[in-house]
Amino acid sequence: MGTTEESRDRCTDRIVRDPQICGGEPVLKGTRVTLRTVLASLAQGDSVEDILNDFPSLVPEDVRAVIAFAAASAEEDLPSPVIPQIR
Repeated sequence: MGTTEESRDRCTDRIVRDPQICGGEPVLKGTRVTLRTVLASLAQGDSVEDILNDFPSLVPEDVRAVIAFAAASAEEDLPSPVIPQIR
């Protein structure tokens, strides 16, 4: 399992945000396919193969980058658990 830093590196290689493309929403580099679209497809039960068939400009590494981005974002947004003090 990779570190959060490795996940971020994978994301920055494949994911871009440009105000001139899709209103600044994060997209996969060289495409107009938004992360939101890929994540919604995964949430609906589409397989990686389904997504690649629907978006032929994508490669499997793009889908993995989207998943890594979502995981890293969730990790950053989750509050740290409170550790109870033992007395």
